[in-house]
Parts: sequence; C-alpha cells; structure tokens
Amino acid sequence: MYTFEIDAAAPKAELYTELARTADALTGSEDDAVANMANIAALLWEYLPDVNWTGFYRVVDGELVLGPFQGKAACIRIPFGKGVCGTAAQSGETQLVADVHAFPGHIACDVISASELVVPVQLNGTVIAVIDLDSPTLNRFDAEDAKGIEILAKIIADRI
Repeated sequence: MYTFEIDAAAPKAELYTELARTADALTGSEDDAVANMANIAALLWEYLPDVNWTGFYRVVDGELVLGPFQGKAACIRIPFGKGVCGTAAQSGETQLVADVHAFPGHIACDVISASELVVPVQLNGTVIAVIDLDSPTLNRFDAEDAKGIEILAKIIADRI
C-alpha cells in the first residue's frame, strides 16, 4: 500500500504538480500497462475533488476499449469520433466539456455526469489511450485541469 502526502485542497497548479510527481513515482519502475493505468485512475479518484469517474479507454483495433477506472460500470467500447472520448481519440485533442448534455453525440454511461475532461495519451504522435474524467457538476473542469492532466498523460505515455 502506498501513502501519499497530497493536499487535495491545494491550488490546482500545486495539486497537479503533486499528482504528476506521484504518478511518475508510481509508474516509473513498473512495466505493466494495466497496473499503471489502475494506479493512475485510483490516484485521480482519490485526490481530485468533485469527480464521479476517473479512468482510461485504450485504443484497441481502431476503437476505444474500457481500461482501468474508478466509478460506476462504464461503456465498454466507443468508436472513434463518437462521444467526448471518441472525439478526443479521433482528433488527438483534449476535450473540455462544460455540459455533456449539450455535446453532440454524447454517450451517457452515467446519467449524473454533467461535465467531462478527456485527454488523449499519445506515444510517438499516435493516440494510444484517453484519460477520462467525469463530474456531476456543470463546468467542473477548466483549462488548468486540462493542462494538469495533459502533463500527466505525457509522463505516462510510454508506461501504458
């Protein structure tokens, strides 16, 4: 079991710096992608306030397939270009969605989710997974959240 000294109430920049440092320490010496994704999903679940789902979708045979996560049971397969996760995977760009119910083609795995942040994980310019964060609160995520998760995605890209 790991014990971390992360202050979830710290300003976002500090929180994400600590999350990135901890993610690096957790995954730096581990070769198993599933173990690394599981620990990152748990880390985000434990320390990010006001989230109801944290996890990964992996790219498998041209579509997104559910990976390790924390939260309610989720959609298993998502085609590229569909929903927030599929849009992030297809475009290779972070999707910051203030109101998922206003997002064209949103896939509602959990009806209480109101906002979402999806960050592509890229290795050598190819999307290999996405990090998906959901919140029951509208406008929960902002540019600072996106930047923090993008940094984390770069750190773990060759470890998942």
